[in-house]
Amino acid sequence: MFTKNKRGKFSLKGIGIKKPEGVAGSSVFAILVGLFVAFGGVLFGYDTGTIGGIITMRYWLDTFSTGYIDPKTGQLGITSSESSLIVSILSAGTLFGALFAAPVADWTGRRIALWIGLCVFAFGVVLQTASVDIPLFVAGRFFAGFGVGMVSMLVPLYQSETAPKWIRGAIVGAYQLAITIGLLLAAIIDNATKDLNNTGSYRIPIAVQFAWVLILGIGLIFLPETPRYLIKRGRHDKAAKSLGRLRRLDINDPHLIGELQEIESNYVHEQSLAKGSSYLQFLKWNTLGKRLLTGCCLQALQQLTGINFIFYYGTSFFAASGIKEPFVTSMITSSVNVFSTLPGLYLVEAWGRRRLLMFGALGMFACQMIVGSVGTAFPNGDNVAAQKALVAFVCIYIFFFASSWGPVGWIIPGEIFPLPVRAKGISMTTASNWLLNWAIAYSTPYLVNPGPGNANLQAKIFFVWGGCCLLCAVFVYFLIYETKGLSLEEVDELYESVGKAWKSTHWVPVEGYGKEWRGAGEGNGTGVVEGGKVTSAEHKEGVA
Repeated sequence: MFTKNKRGKFSLKGIGIKKPEGVAGSSVFAILVGLFVAFGGVLFGYDTGTIGGIITMRYWLDTFSTGYIDPKTGQLGITSSESSLIVSILSAGTLFGALFAAPVADWTGRRIALWIGLCVFAFGVVLQTASVDIPLFVAGRFFAGFGVGMVSMLVPLYQSETAPKWIRGAIVGAYQLAITIGLLLAAIIDNATKDLNNTGSYRIPIAVQFAWVLILGIGLIFLPETPRYLIKRGRHDKAAKSLGRLRRLDINDPHLIGELQEIESNYVHEQSLAKGSSYLQFLKWNTLGKRLLTGCCLQALQQLTGINFIFYYGTSFFAASGIKEPFVTSMITSSVNVFSTLPGLYLVEAWGRRRLLMFGALGMFACQMIVGSVGTAFPNGDNVAAQKALVAFVCIYIFFFASSWGPVGWIIPGEIFPLPVRAKGISMTTASNWLLNWAIAYSTPYLVNPGPGNANLQAKIFFVWGGCCLLCAVFVYFLIYETKGLSLEEVDELYESVGKAWKSTHWVPVEGYGKEWRGAGEGNGTGVVEGGKVTSAEHKEGVA
């Protein structure tokens, strides 16, 4: 009924993601590598999810309180400023970690940089586990955040540079799946230890993170360096071996040689255009400025959908809303988050990036408005039906986020930057994610909670997130290019050829792009050389 075009649209004969015809070698190993590296998302998700439960545990509050008495309970607690600092300091660390990761990744390689990030993270976990007061606990969260920031930038970078183009979106999207698994594990372990009347109540959830470090750290020993990084460093023989291992092809196979030549020639081409790989290149709108704005806004708006309000402060919010089992409710929302991410890994290749993001933005907007309305109309939590509706629409909202903005927010930044500046570009977009993450984590107690100097928005905060979701839809229409089914080198061609994002859906690359202008073989396209790159009628803006 439907046919598959050059951009990889799917037919009804084979619903699902499958290897296109004519692709040489095997993609199984590359897929397994990408999925394993995605495990780094567990660090991010678990550390994000566990803190909300820890700071509400009775034993932790009795141990770490500086003497503040919670007016609601009459027991020892922490102030809004202390809560903001403890939760948000992780994001401050991740901001610096993401920026630091770029030069390290370009200097040492993607794998070694990941190891460094894991070591910094482990140091932060040691400090948190050993702490008995807020200052040391905060220091530990900063270092853990620094490590998470490095890993959160490096994992999508590694995945993008090793994944086959036909399934790259799903592989990079698996990073978000790992984040959701981490959030779920955090909710389960917090719930299991919350009633312990000793330091194990909070030290066990924190110390569990050493397991994530060991699993990923040991696995990295056996993984290859990315062929694109090796090309960037001029190590062509090692690049051939790495790509051959990923594609399961002999280094003399013509398909492998052709892919290597495309990567190398595109790198040389981008170097000649950029005349370097400094941060100053991102100030030029027509080359990298538009891509940087796209990546930074995408990651910032991912945070402004309000998702981390649920996972940072969801336990506290549900308790304040009168829900009797807030820890259990957090487990439910975390479970929904995991399972809702799975359809997104299919839809990102079946629908494409633009359509999926638009679907998610509009769905989240509707849910946010309903949650805000229900929570505002029944603020005291004395209406059981209202409580159930609130939890239900929070779960539906999570479905829309997890199947769209969750994975795609990490996929696109890993695709849009050329090799000479890819690490720098991804580090800045990731830093923008963490900057907004920090701002939301820090400001939320002041915005939501009652008390002197606080805005006391409570459920009205969802109207703010809803407005941001509408802004997300506008952003997608004007700035998100459709990159489904394109190699990283073809994405460069897309940005050079198409001036308006909404026209990118119909764009098709010249077959054998780059071969004509580099003289490395016969191309199947109809391109001609103009100024060092291939152009054709298909390149013209807006032509399907």
